[in-house]
Amino acid sequence: MLDVTDLVLEDHHTMRRQFALLDDVWDDPRALGMVWKGLARLLDVHAACEEEVFYPYLLKYGDSGDDDSTEGDVVDETDDAIGDHDEIRDAVAAASKEEPGTEAWWAAVRKAREENDDHLAEEEHDALPDFRRNASVELRAELALRWLDWRYAHDSGEGITYDKDPEEYIEQYRSSPVADPVPHPVDRTSVTPH
Repeated sequence: MLDVTDLVLEDHHTMRRQFALLDDVWDDPRALGMVWKGLARLLDVHAACEEEVFYPYLLKYGDSGDDDSTEGDVVDETDDAIGDHDEIRDAVAAASKEEPGTEAWWAAVRKAREENDDHLAEEEHDALPDFRRNASVELRAELALRWLDWRYAHDSGEGITYDKDPEEYIEQYRSSPVADPVPHPVDRTSVTPH
């Protein structure tokens, strides 16, 4: 069965591979430019897709932090993620103004990589496990279909809204929660056990 959290993780794996590929072609500006072009677009598209498909439902169903959870809460997780996306986008934009292989280009790419590495680790430690614990497999499957549909429509990077204010984003989805695409929760047996 499709699961939106698996699709998020697939992108994470691809990003890590692409950053490693930059290390492999470090002395070839032409190759660096080609690899970076695809990776930069992936970073932008992935962040936008998370903001359109994943985080609105994490805000609705994730752990509120009202119990003894050590994971924080969905507002903190979402605030961190949207802020991280903005930092990654800024570094991607800075790299796009430089010639691949130059010191200024590498500095921007290193910044993008550091921000992205921190973001992926936080998301894999907090947001994704939180969502698997609290969202039914039916909801995760439906969101996987929405993820794929959104990605196919935006893989070129066209039509993407870039930097977002984390507080405004959270307020938007807290004051007007997204509609349930499937009955949720179906029952506790349809949620990944702790």
